[in-house]
Amino acid sequence: MNKAERQLTFRAYLRRLLQFFFQGLIVLAPIGITIWVVLGLFNFVDDILPNIIHAIAPDLLTKDAAGNLNKIPGLGFIVVIAFVLFVGWISSLFVVGRLVALLDTVLEKTPGIKFIYSSVKDFLEAFAGNKKKFDKPVLVNIDAPDVWRIGFITQDSSHHFTMAEHVTVYVPHSYAISGITYIVPIERIKLLNNVSAADAMKFTVSGGVTDMHESS
Repeated sequence: MNKAERQLTFRAYLRRLLQFFFQGLIVLAPIGITIWVVLGLFNFVDDILPNIIHAIAPDLLTKDAAGNLNKIPGLGFIVVIAFVLFVGWISSLFVVGRLVALLDTVLEKTPGIKFIYSSVKDFLEAFAGNKKKFDKPVLVNIDAPDVWRIGFITQDSSHHFTMAEHVTVYVPHSYAISGITYIVPIERIKLLNNVSAADAMKFTVSGGVTDMHESS
């Protein structure tokens, strides 16, 4: 094997190793980021809990040689899960539900705060609340006659803009939490009845690299 062939083989090995590296990165990055965010939340709670417990019951926790309060491993996880369950349960009660609704009304009418509160609330409810909006995936024609984007119908009619024959479509960006809202004629959309909303969102956000599965 001459020098040129050895160099070609070496480069082929490098390309193969680089390919394996990026494949591993694609597999590990989403898992690693998810674990990092979740553990970060639990560690944050673990860090502040000893001070809270010590303020309530000074003799309950011991201190280490440096004088720092000892943590209780896993307590942050239990507290976060219990708190979320408790909020979900108590908010379902009638009286508490009325109080939450009253607080919601106050926040939505408070100047300055109402813009931030309403925007965040509506955005989260669009994904998971009772007012879920991102459940109608479509193809929308915007840029050119034969160019289509994946979006989600959020309003079936734009009559409040005096355009009753237009629909409101939210088009998410790839690898981002942002997107653009379009108001387009109804004839410029195609319903994706054979694709679930979750698959359409994953396909768009991932830049089209995830597999699409037809819904039954």
